[in-house]
Amino acid sequence: MIYKYCGHSGVQLPVFSLGLWHNFGDVDDYATARDMIVYAFEHGVCHFDLANNYGPPPGSAERNFGKILKEDLTGHRDEMFIASKAGHEMWEGVYGDGSSRKNLIASCDQSLRRTGLDYFDVFYSHRYDGVTPVEETMQALIDIVRQGKALYVGISKYPPALQQKCYDILAEAHVPCLLSQYRCSMFDPHAQKNNFQVAADNGSGIICFSPLAQGLLTGKYLNGIPEGSRAARKEGFLQESQVTPERVEASRQLGLIAQERGQSLSQMALAWLLADKRVTSVILGTRTLDQLKNNLETLNNMSFSEEEMSRINAIISNPDIWF
Repeated sequence: MIYKYCGHSGVQLPVFSLGLWHNFGDVDDYATARDMIVYAFEHGVCHFDLANNYGPPPGSAERNFGKILKEDLTGHRDEMFIASKAGHEMWEGVYGDGSSRKNLIASCDQSLRRTGLDYFDVFYSHRYDGVTPVEETMQALIDIVRQGKALYVGISKYPPALQQKCYDILAEAHVPCLLSQYRCSMFDPHAQKNNFQVAADNGSGIICFSPLAQGLLTGKYLNGIPEGSRAARKEGFLQESQVTPERVEASRQLGLIAQERGQSLSQMALAWLLADKRVTSVILGTRTLDQLKNNLETLNNMSFSEEEMSRINAIISNPDIWF
């Protein structure tokens, strides 16, 4: 595994982290979830990315992670960097959603109970809700650290117009923003263009989720929508309408470059994200142990020639393929 320092801090993260957004809830196979978490840790993936609403049902990913930690990885807590978040809808009533102090602190307490942890290494505001003043949300994060419930704080998906304000409030309180989390992939360059440099200029590490565009950058949709895939599910985050001819063709062209490099398309897409030196870590969202193993083999070929980058950029510069 390769490790990188996180922004202007002494914290090192693996370049690949394991995300529990999908595939670790009660509706999923527990044995597979356990195998992925244990394998990841044994191969240097010491950063695990959770949120209070991950499942389904919401909260079940945290419970399952806590159970696996207790039953299979006892004694290794201090070798891990564990993150959770709050801000999306979690429980009924007006306090179970949003970025208020009420929601964040109650959510953090609930997440600690579900995981069985004494503290999180980093706790995020999962989103800006469009209503709560950022001063209130950032103060909640500051107090979570001062109460000993988290060592560091982060922000996720915050719009560029509010990023700097968040960083300023946190820095003034001497609780700097350790991590800024954004969706980013070859098909989704908006954060790379709009958010990354602001984070880097303020000493915040950058961590990317959905690096494979919900599976579009794996090659699985080149010949239609496979049964059981994300795009085939009505409740999935990748809709059938998003599997456009333009994106399929771009995936096909990118796959040819990956083949020349001796990589799968997914491996090349992951390496491409980490070619941006501002990126600290990329969150893997694997469904099977074999997928996890395949993703980690990206470490065997992380560099690009100028000619390869030029060919890739010519393909992905088409706005018609962007999310």
